[in-house]
Amino acid sequence: MTRPRAPGHLADDGRRFWRSVTSVYELSPAELTILGRAAVTVDTLAALDAEIAEQGLSVKGSRGQVIPNRSLKVRVELDRLLDVQIRALNLPMPGEDEGRRRSPAAAAAAYTRWKAG
Repeated sequence: MTRPRAPGHLADDGRRFWRSVTSVYELSPAELTILGRAAVTVDTLAALDAEIAEQGLSVKGSRGQVIPNRSLKVRVELDRLLDVQIRALNLPMPGEDEGRRRSPAAAAAAYTRWKAG
């Protein structure tokens, strides 16, 4: 299996994510597109984490009042997007030959069964 190269626009976190998936799975062109989008999301999350770490959980509003950092809401939304992107890849769980779509609860249950076994 020849591993596809990570897209050149990815930063370190996105490249690591790309390699962690492509080193284990052989993906179709459509799946590689989804993986590329997920890797961009991983990069964006890393940038948001750095921004939140620098600015803090709360910031000053336009009138000097303390308000929650707006990046927190964006981060939550991107976490959800990454979850959807990863599930769209339909990667097999350990011990499976083929992946399939699962709800988050079903994926957690399958992982728990695999981990216990």
